[in-house]
Amino acid sequence: MSQPTPPLDEGTAALLNDPGAREWFEKHLPEMRENAYGQRFLYWTLATTFVVGLIAYVAGYLVKSGGPDEPVALLADMLYTFGFALWTAAVIVVLLEVIPQVKRRQIRRAVEAYEATRGQQPGRPDGERPPTTGDGPD
Repeated sequence: MSQPTPPLDEGTAALLNDPGAREWFEKHLPEMRENAYGQRFLYWTLATTFVVGLIAYVAGYLVKSGGPDEPVALLADMLYTFGFALWTAAVIVVLLEVIPQVKRRQIRRAVEAYEATRGQQPGRPDGERPPTTGDGPD
C-alpha cells in the first residue's frame, strides 16, 4: 500500500515549474531514483561509521597508552570506547541487516525467474503447455 504524495510547498512547486530545473531533473532522474529507492545512503553511512569509529578507536588507544594525566586519560578512554562502539555497531548492522537483505534479494530474483519460466518447457518457448488427455500417465 503506497502512501499519497504530500502537497508541495511553494518553493518546491516554483522550482519544479522552472524549465531549467525540469531539464536538470530529467537528466538526473535515474540517479535520483537509485538514491531514493536504493541502499546507497545506507552503505555510505555504514562505511563512514566504520572508518570514523576505527580511527577514533585507534586514536583513543594511542593516547591512552601514552600514560597521560587524569583529564586527558578520561577523554582518551571516552574516545577509545566511542570508537569501539561505532565500528562494532557498523559491523553488527552489516551482519544483521545488509547481508540478509542481499540474500533475500537474490532469492527473490531466483523465484521470480523460476516463476517466469514455470509454464515453459524445453522446446516450447511460447510458454504453451502440452495438451493433456486427463486419462493419467500413459
